[in-house]
Amino acid sequence: MAEAYIVEAVRTPVGKRGGGLAAVHPADLGAHVLSALMERSGVDPAAVDDVVLGCLDAVGPQAGDIARTAWLAAGLPEEVPGVTVDRQCGSSQQALHFAAQAVLSGTQDLVVAGGTQNMSMIPIAFASRQAATPLGLTDGPFGGSEGWRARYGDRPVSQFHGAELMAQKWDIDRADMEEFALRSHRRALRAGDEGRFDRELAPLAGVTADEGPRRDTTAARMAGLAPVVVGGTITAACSSQVSDGAAALLLAGEQAVREHGLTPRARVHHLSVRGEDPIRMLSAPIPATAHALKKTGLTLDDIDLVEINEAFAPVVLAWLKETGADPGRVNVNGGAIALGHPLGATGARLMTTLLHELERTGGRFGLQTMCEGGGQANVTVIERL
Repeated sequence: MAEAYIVEAVRTPVGKRGGGLAAVHPADLGAHVLSALMERSGVDPAAVDDVVLGCLDAVGPQAGDIARTAWLAAGLPEEVPGVTVDRQCGSSQQALHFAAQAVLSGTQDLVVAGGTQNMSMIPIAFASRQAATPLGLTDGPFGGSEGWRARYGDRPVSQFHGAELMAQKWDIDRADMEEFALRSHRRALRAGDEGRFDRELAPLAGVTADEGPRRDTTAARMAGLAPVVVGGTITAACSSQVSDGAAALLLAGEQAVREHGLTPRARVHHLSVRGEDPIRMLSAPIPATAHALKKTGLTLDDIDLVEINEAFAPVVLAWLKETGADPGRVNVNGGAIALGHPLGATGARLMTTLLHELERTGGRFGLQTMCEGGGQANVTVIERL
């Protein structure tokens, strides 16, 4: 049976909005991790079959197939192609899936997967607004579609609305969310202080550590914030941070491992993607996880570590309620509430962190999942070797 192995993984520190990476062109963010990936792996870059990067809001400096641009900006061989993927927040996790599928199929031997995003430069949803304006459209990607309206009416399609719906459905109150958010910051700060991220980081532009975690965050400060939606419970403190960053992984098949003398660090045990209600939008990790466990025959007792993206606190809290998973195994080094969420790069960032933490702790199986626009969720299970 064919295997897809992860042989290397690296990321930039995650920069906060307007922080140390804000002025770095997103192609240069990607180029930095691609260069570091090739250097750390020792692989001849000309042997890479393809570069698959996630990125969304692909306008301005993020337009024009940034995977290809980033590879060339890194000074790497022109004969290696690149393709850019947009599955919203799961873009670079999907890039990993496409790379693994190419290796598993035997059609490619060495594939780079990752993602890049500069949200300081290109704010979220900027692309849809810019694309609509020249055509005189005001409804964005949803309201202008007759088919969409016939199926879903004029209900708001919004991350914040989806987060509120999740909090209501799973009876998660503001105090629960703020306690979770505070724990995310504390875990991230502990991980940074203990050097848990050191091996996975490639410092850039003078930024040597993640900029998001806040030492001065307290429950009292969180309690004083106004909700994002009038009458709601979701505040900025319970939401992922606007961020800049990039991450990349190198996947190899068995033949490439032999030919290049590589040491596999993990194998891709399972990959899948599922969809759910696009109005609630953020709850798909729940059925997607159930689907993945059924397909693999694993239970959550078999999973040593879980990375689930903290787009909003209710995403993780509802998942924990539904699955009954041990919170002590989930986002052990904090998540996007503390570390930030550079949209197109987060999937690869999560996998990079998951791999390194499995190695640090000696765990065997790791599961990654994240909510995505349109009510979708990817699930990836890796086995440390």
